[in-house]
Amino acid sequence: MPRPRSLTPDRLAAAALSVVDRDGLAALSMRTAAKELGMSPMGLYRYVSDREELERLVVDRILGDVDATPPPGDAPWRERVELMAGRLREAVARHPEAVPLTLTHRHRSPGGLRWSETVLGILTEAGVDGHARVVALRALHSYVTGAIQLEHRGPLSGPGTEAIAGLPGDRFPLLAATARDAPGVSPDEEFFGGLRLLLRGLGG
Repeated sequence: MPRPRSLTPDRLAAAALSVVDRDGLAALSMRTAAKELGMSPMGLYRYVSDREELERLVVDRILGDVDATPPPGDAPWRERVELMAGRLREAVARHPEAVPLTLTHRHRSPGGLRWSETVLGILTEAGVDGHARVVALRALHSYVTGAIQLEHRGPLSGPGTEAIAGLPGDRFPLLAATARDAPGVSPDEEFFGGLRLLLRGLGG
C-alpha cells in the first residue's frame, strides 16, 4: 500500500520533536510518536524502522535550521567562528531536551555536516590544521552543547547557584562569592564570554 503523501519525513520529525520538547527525551518511542500523529504504532513502522530512525529525523530537523553560510571573510577568524557557534546555539537551544540526540546523530545530518565544514574552512584559513583542527572542532562542539545543557538544567539564576552562594564563608569563600555574582551574568554573557576564552587558545 502506498504511503499517504501527507505523512512526510518532516511531519514525522515534527511529531517526534513535539514529544521530546513536551515530555523529555526518555518519552520518545514509536508508540508516543504514533500517538502524536494520531495513528497506530504498527502504522508508523511503514515509515520508519525504529526509534533510532526517528531520532535521526529529529536531528535533521533541528540542525537543518542552522545557517551554515560562511560569514564574510573580511571579519577576523575568531569573530567568524563565534558567529557560527552562535548560529548552532540558536537552533539547538530551541530544543534543549534533544541536545543528546544532536551529539549521537550529527554525523549523519546534512545541516550539521555543512556547519562543521564551514567552521573547518575558517579554522584552516587561520592556520589551524592537522590534530589541532580535530581538537578545535571537537572543543567547539563540546562547548556549545555543554553550554546549552548547563543553561537549561543548571542556570546561573537557578536554585543550585543560590545553594552555593549560601555555603560557609570560612570553607568556601571564593566559591560562595562567585555564586553571589553569578545571577548578574546573562545567558548571552555566559555563553559568548566562555566561547571567547576558548577561542583565545585556538591558533596560538
